[in-house]
Amino acid sequence: MKFNRLAAKYYLQTNQMKNNLKTFFFSAFIFLVLACSSNPYKTINRQYKKQVKVLSKSLIKNPIIDSFNYQKPNYWVGTTNFGLRKPNFVVIHHTAQKSCEQTLKTFTLERTQVSAHYVICEDGTVHHMLNDYLRAWHAGSGKWGNSSDVNSASIGIELDNDGAEPFKDKQMESLLILLENLKKNYAIPKANFIGHADLAPSRKNDPSVFFDWKKLAQKGYGLWYADTTKLTLPSGFDTNQAFKIIGYNAKDSTAILTTFKRKFMQINRPQPISESDKKIIYALMLETLKD
Repeated sequence: MKFNRLAAKYYLQTNQMKNNLKTFFFSAFIFLVLACSSNPYKTINRQYKKQVKVLSKSLIKNPIIDSFNYQKPNYWVGTTNFGLRKPNFVVIHHTAQKSCEQTLKTFTLERTQVSAHYVICEDGTVHHMLNDYLRAWHAGSGKWGNSSDVNSASIGIELDNDGAEPFKDKQMESLLILLENLKKNYAIPKANFIGHADLAPSRKNDPSVFFDWKKLAQKGYGLWYADTTKLTLPSGFDTNQAFKIIGYNAKDSTAILTTFKRKFMQINRPQPISESDKKIIYALMLETLKD
């Protein structure tokens, strides 16, 4: 009799456990369905996956594109020592749009032909829109150092900001976490964390005068300078040559000077170069050579 009661109790407990599991899995299923149905970018996400598959199939079908058409060997030999190309720069932008949602929409319309790897909203939410190894269309024409195709060697980060207001604290916190991961994952040099205006000074001004480059540099992302009051300029110091060493394309010296003052002195208007400016440029050049 006691055995029957125990068996009945075990049966009821087992049944209850089964019912609980059914309820759990059903709830999880409903949650997933609702989550997917509430995502306004479902169609775009399917298209993203489709495009990645097409690129993968293309690479598998044509593992090598031969640019050498003279005296070919009788057989092809493929090396086993290779990997994906790694990003070597991080380019920071402000979106110059009204909201994070507007930027997400802009980057999912084919006709805009613009994109970025990451979009960081004002509340700190980070949208990772493109695999780090794929080429986003964020930098456009421009040059930094010896790189004239920055899109092919960089990660693009867009901060939701119209360019006329300070960046939010939560947004900057998320940015710093992201930069820490990118630097660690890809061994990006300190000097290669730059702004859009750095590589295209004659046509871009982002991130704006409100962006805290000093805070980033203190964490190891981008260049800054120490006290320059005791610094002595070398005889015949050439600012254009120094700008080149830092990474700027020195063709438009006026635009570079404006970008320099916006970034390092928080001055958002053209001004003649001063002796203190030259000392800062020299200090930045020395930092670049150390990196």
